[in-house]
Amino acid sequence: MENINILIVEDEQRLADILKMQLEESGFNAKIAYDGYTGKQLVEKNKYNLIILDINLPLINGYDLCKEIRKTNSNIPIIMLTAFGMPDNKLTGFDAGADDYIVKPFDFRELLARINVFLRRSDANLETTDKIGIADLEMDLNTKTVTRSNKKIELTAKESLLLETFLKNKDKLLTRELIIEKVWGIDFDPNTNIIDVYVNYLRKKIDKDFKPKLIHTKFGFGFYCSEKEI
Repeated sequence: MENINILIVEDEQRLADILKMQLEESGFNAKIAYDGYTGKQLVEKNKYNLIILDINLPLINGYDLCKEIRKTNSNIPIIMLTAFGMPDNKLTGFDAGADDYIVKPFDFRELLARINVFLRRSDANLETTDKIGIADLEMDLNTKTVTRSNKKIELTAKESLLLETFLKNKDKLLTRELIIEKVWGIDFDPNTNIIDVYVNYLRKKIDKDFKPKLIHTKFGFGFYCSEKEI
């Protein structure tokens, strides 16, 4: 793992130093930025495989920094690591473009497991140039570019992963539990309304101005992606 570079953007110096040590003991290269502005500069000048990002940062907060990173890099995994654990905080983090959200205090083994999941997913994406789609909707798995009727559609990281999950399972009914596991992780509460929120976001972008409608709800069972209702 000597070529895997991870950026830690964390203003709590002791925690950042411990994280750097643990990551390096796990075989990664780790760099620290103690404020959001320094983190932004490092991202602009260097290539990282993954970013661990606090929210309550000096100069540029984590939400804004995440949005800035997403303007030029839609693929790099971003894990928010923060003391802000309310559902609204998580939704704001995912809306900003975060791929995952871990609340402090945390177990490093859990963080390491999630890092490895994202790195494997990134490797798999680099190895394929396949495109998936349904009707006139198409997603490039390599670039995460989404088009419908040849019109480019901008999605956040979580919206993109949700759509990818639907397209890889088109015409299949997906339970809330399965969607939570694939998109948000197994420790997320399947009874949360976050799925409904993001399905609604997705529908507004890929269905509202197009026909046929592709994202459907089967009440009491889950959701599915199909050209027709089942």
